[in-house]
Amino acid sequence: MRFKSLKPLFPYLKRHRLALALGGLCVLLSNGIWVWFPQVTARAVGHLRVGTTHRQLAWDAALVITVAVGRGIFLFLTRWVLIGISRDIEFDLRNDLFEHLESLSYSYYQRNRTGDLMARATNDLNAVRMLLGPAIMYSANTLVFTAAALPLMLTISHKLTLLAFLPLPIASVVIQYFGKRIHHRFEKIQAMFSDISARAQENFSGARVIRAYAQEAAEIASFETANQEYIKRSMKLVRLMGMLWPTLQLMLGCAVAIVLWVGGRTVLQGKMAVEDFAKFLFYIAQLTWPVIALGWVINIFQRGTASMGRINEILTAKPEIDDREAVLGEVEIRGDIEFRNLTFSHHGTLVLQEVNLSIAAGTSLAIVGPTGSGKTTLVNLIPRIYDAEPGTVLIDGRPIRDYRLATLRREIGFVPQETFLFSDTIRENIGFGADQATMEEVERAARAANIAHDIEGFPDRYSTMVGERGLTLSGGQKQRTAIARALLRNPRILVLDDALSSVDTQTEDKILNHLREVMQGRTTIFISHRVSTVRNADCIAVLDGGRIVETGTHDELIALDGYYTDLYNKQMLEEELEQV
Repeated sequence: MRFKSLKPLFPYLKRHRLALALGGLCVLLSNGIWVWFPQVTARAVGHLRVGTTHRQLAWDAALVITVAVGRGIFLFLTRWVLIGISRDIEFDLRNDLFEHLESLSYSYYQRNRTGDLMARATNDLNAVRMLLGPAIMYSANTLVFTAAALPLMLTISHKLTLLAFLPLPIASVVIQYFGKRIHHRFEKIQAMFSDISARAQENFSGARVIRAYAQEAAEIASFETANQEYIKRSMKLVRLMGMLWPTLQLMLGCAVAIVLWVGGRTVLQGKMAVEDFAKFLFYIAQLTWPVIALGWVINIFQRGTASMGRINEILTAKPEIDDREAVLGEVEIRGDIEFRNLTFSHHGTLVLQEVNLSIAAGTSLAIVGPTGSGKTTLVNLIPRIYDAEPGTVLIDGRPIRDYRLATLRREIGFVPQETFLFSDTIRENIGFGADQATMEEVERAARAANIAHDIEGFPDRYSTMVGERGLTLSGGQKQRTAIARALLRNPRILVLDDALSSVDTQTEDKILNHLREVMQGRTTIFISHRVSTVRNADCIAVLDGGRIVETGTHDELIALDGYYTDLYNKQMLEEELEQV
């Protein structure tokens, strides 16, 4: 199952197969040279034992240095190539992960916390890189050197070789035992790290709320509790790793002690030359680090497989809304919108019932109704933020699923209830989604949204940084900036979901006056609780309990003496009381 979680990495490894082949060649040459180091050293020892000249000694020393330098060169190339591949794959995987996250539906982000996704895209991705780099490199070095050294050790002594490798079966059992537990504990650590990341992200985003309610101490205590749990889980893994390495070293030490005892007696009995025994001890010494590194590799491997499993959960998530049913290519949208016998449920809750509504291209529709009546859900179906049943939402007489998402959304300017601005300049925020927009076009959109005067008052004007989520702007300024962003795209369909709720009545009038010019020739949908916002719309629809209960112009709805009339009378009374 753990190897199964690594299957998504195979295409990336295949993409770098030539570089991997080069890295493999460097591994072979590095270890092929290094395996002769004991032979060269033992030869020099043999010369010293029987007597040697200064010239021979210099030659032996030069040969030892040559082997060491040759090994060093190819070891450097091995690290450069294989570690470089792991960085390249990390780069590709991070880009693909981000691209996939961008393709997922809005509902996916409602089900998953931002901090958890961030942890997987950073901490887990780094663990996968370690698996692809150091783990592969050290494993390859260990396998190649052992395979090369084993025949040479056997030529010296079958008995000593058997004794030297005697702990390996026990080591494999120990490795399997510790490996399972490392994998399980690292999964728990990563889950806790995700929780900490999500908690920190929520605290940073909600800093104003936390301060307003004086909950700093409570949040610090809560974060400390989570952090202590993370440390507790990490220490359990540390203790496990602390047991693994000494266990492997103990087995290796026992093997060396047995070889020294048996081999030393063999030399003393004259059955083995000193230089041969020296060669054998050199091989054991060279195998010491690979065996020790094996424990580290196991740790990296278990971390990497656990992390890749978590990343794969994102990569295998399918967008709930896609282009599979699209039959139209790049087409021009006029802006006719129709909701036909629309019934829609969200997370098992019935939100809209038998909605029938038609909006002609170039006209305006205002939607009013009590909180929770389904107004926002209804307009979210137009750009397919949520997906309605096939054939219930139509654009220009065609089912909305016939259009490609890019084509559909490019023609819709959407200003949602919750205004979101990026940590960038005002110009970049207004120009978001319109990369080719000129400064003149940005300023024109700002004037249409009645935000230009405010921007001109800032020291850096359109180069002013707005801070995270537009923190440095007021609620009204954020809404007007978002309106300017929607207008700049020059969409055929403009949707304003309660987009004027944070501005005063006077500013609202100015924005609406500008919008009347902009609205000419484009389909516009307003959602508002203010009669002043919707009264001049071509048609007003009253949504209550997920149903359309009233439709008509302002005057027609007043004559009906229903919900809209009550809303109008109540707001007129409030305005009169404010003037008293």
